[in-house]
Amino acid sequence: MLWDALTLQLGYNATLVAIGATLLGIAAGVTGTFLFLRKRALVSDAISHATLPGVCLAFMVMAALGGDGRNLIGLLAGSALSAWVGLLCMNWLTSRTRLAEDAAIGSVLSVFFGFGVVLLTVIQTMGVGRQAGLEGFLLGSTAGMLWADAMVIAAGGAATLALVMLIRRPMMLVAFDPEYAAARGLPVGRIDLAMMGLVMAVTVVGLKIVGLILIVALLIIPPVTARFWTERSDHVVLISGFAGGLAGYLGAALSASAPNLPTGPIIVLVSFAFFALSLFLAPVRGVLAAVLRHIRFQRRVHMRQGLLALAQGQTIYEPLTLRLLRRAGLVRPDGVPTETGKARSAKALRDEKRWELVRADQAHEATAALYDGLRDIETVLTRDQIAEIDRRIGGPQEVRP
Repeated sequence: MLWDALTLQLGYNATLVAIGATLLGIAAGVTGTFLFLRKRALVSDAISHATLPGVCLAFMVMAALGGDGRNLIGLLAGSALSAWVGLLCMNWLTSRTRLAEDAAIGSVLSVFFGFGVVLLTVIQTMGVGRQAGLEGFLLGSTAGMLWADAMVIAAGGAATLALVMLIRRPMMLVAFDPEYAAARGLPVGRIDLAMMGLVMAVTVVGLKIVGLILIVALLIIPPVTARFWTERSDHVVLISGFAGGLAGYLGAALSASAPNLPTGPIIVLVSFAFFALSLFLAPVRGVLAAVLRHIRFQRRVHMRQGLLALAQGQTIYEPLTLRLLRRAGLVRPDGVPTETGKARSAKALRDEKRWELVRADQAHEATAALYDGLRDIETVLTRDQIAEIDRRIGGPQEVRP
């Protein structure tokens, strides 16, 4: 059954949900990248919670006019208007008062969401309130999604993605260095507002599938996941969009193969699974890579200290150091150094004396800053410089390993 869902063979509604969730995931991943790089990830939380009053007010207005209060376009339009008002309130609080941005986010989030909950309670007392189904906008609800609903979500996600691609360069510049962007004459305030507007658009589009509470995760988790894999901003955007789209597709497929599983939370859990895999397995920034780097560094330290101990005729008691030296063929099983071990240890001791002279000489101040106890001096000084240092030290001019 899962294979049927993955190949879009599970039925009309499941196919619509999978396509809509994929486009939403791509749009959310790409848009959320700029928010993440701008270090304003929690703004999406305030925007998403600010959509609830708009959904409720739109339903009440459409029902009062005798129309279908559950019309998706009307509900999304109301949520967009409410989210925009919340965004303007948050910007006004941060620019015109002494409130910090986190305090403004908390204020807007709590007030708008509280107002929305009150309106939900009021709607339940209305004649058509019990059939409203607005609670589906909290955590997402894809049951009974129509073709028109899917087209609205797909078109909204595609339009948002196109706008992001259109203004991605100024948004990237503002995200990394707003002062430099302002110096180049870019309208930083307007670009910031446009960035927040795109986040608002993704939030509004995703209400039906993921819900206003969980859309925040779809905006934040893919960029964080992508950041583990690359240092380049354009690659972060691409990987984030891919991770978000794949999470949307797999989450929708898993939900369709097990009808009792809600689509929105499953999409978020799949996205978190990608984050967890990246956290542990990313080749440079992952936990496993960091552990391996630490192990390699530890072995280099033990090897270096073992060579210095051999050069000075000291007995080595550390089991790991002895094991590394034996494995490298530098000492015999009884701990006595081999000929190769004697040469390597003599060179290690000679290098330490060279480094001492370099660190004491102000002419080599830049080179001395590179000393870490493990770096070979040949990687930072020329043969002539090393020969001059050896003449100042005295003794053997060269030690061959």
